[in-house]
Amino acid sequence: MPRRIRLVYSKDYAVDIGNHVFPTSKYNRIRERLLKESPFRNDIEIVTPDAACEKDVLAVHEPAYLDKLKKGTLNKDEILRLELPYSRELVRASLICCGGTILAARIAMEDKIGIHIGGGFHHAFPDHGEGFCVLNDIAISISCMINNNIIKKALIIDCDLHQGNGTASIFTSRPDVFTFSIHQENNYPFFKPRSTLDIGLHDRASDKEYLKALYENVPKIISSFKPEFLLYVAGADPYKEDRIGGLALTKEGLRKRDVFIYSQAKSYSLPVAVVLAGGYAINEEDTVDIHYNTVVSGLSEFYPPSQNTTGVSPWMNATRCFGGCHAEAGRRIPPPLDLRSKSGGGKERDHGRKPVGFHAN
Repeated sequence: MPRRIRLVYSKDYAVDIGNHVFPTSKYNRIRERLLKESPFRNDIEIVTPDAACEKDVLAVHEPAYLDKLKKGTLNKDEILRLELPYSRELVRASLICCGGTILAARIAMEDKIGIHIGGGFHHAFPDHGEGFCVLNDIAISISCMINNNIIKKALIIDCDLHQGNGTASIFTSRPDVFTFSIHQENNYPFFKPRSTLDIGLHDRASDKEYLKALYENVPKIISSFKPEFLLYVAGADPYKEDRIGGLALTKEGLRKRDVFIYSQAKSYSLPVAVVLAGGYAINEEDTVDIHYNTVVSGLSEFYPPSQNTTGVSPWMNATRCFGGCHAEAGRRIPPPLDLRSKSGGGKERDHGRKPVGFHAN
């Protein structure tokens, strides 16, 4: 039987925001390249998400904020903070993006990996958007899964260049969600709400320093926290030629980052959903390359060439409604895993240094 590899994408993500540093065209370029060049091109099925329903969005965001978005009544300061030109098309794309990350999570529960060619808008707070982020699809997806008893505990590994301030704030008092962020310390956001674990790297940190921090911390987090699900925020903006970033990772370093995160998910039998988050390289083709590599590395880990995958893991044996708003059924995961050790995480870093460059994913 042919393999079916589902990737989540919507053409509505290509919102016209004018001459802007955020390349909304990247999503379609990634999709096209995957379908034309990737070793999985004959197995890929592009699935289009619906907009997230109000119930799921309001599990994270304030009703008054959602109402302003839908009616177009954000004030000037709120739009300036968002750093995007307001349009109804932008709101629609943001709601579809939230549905996309929910769908990627559901696919991950069935296929062990679910990749969203989009998502990762980690700067959105319950009552406002900022830094190019209208709605927090990461928090909406995780909350949907936990609130509907799909999982009990989730780990967010945020490898975007910028600290995930909105996500950290949303889950700050939640013992069932571990938020891990590795980012450039001396960059936006100016105030960094504390994640469960933050690693703030110095300017121009290299592949070696970045990967060392991941290798030392991620296995300890997984073994001590014992999550049942992993959401990976795979930003392309730690790249050395990013326009608004200040780290110095190479494409090969970012590929090794991806491979390591995927290998940890597979080693610990964690379903993993992937969102692409930021990427603002001087040459947009570099951003597309990095995101493309993220997708292909994940598929290579979970769909080796000799494997004949049917798309449903054998232990996914009970269905239930996923969020009460989606037509297809989600899946129940097995009991919590008995993982390898009880050791804790790493050292928390200082917060609140001056920002550098734009506010961005």
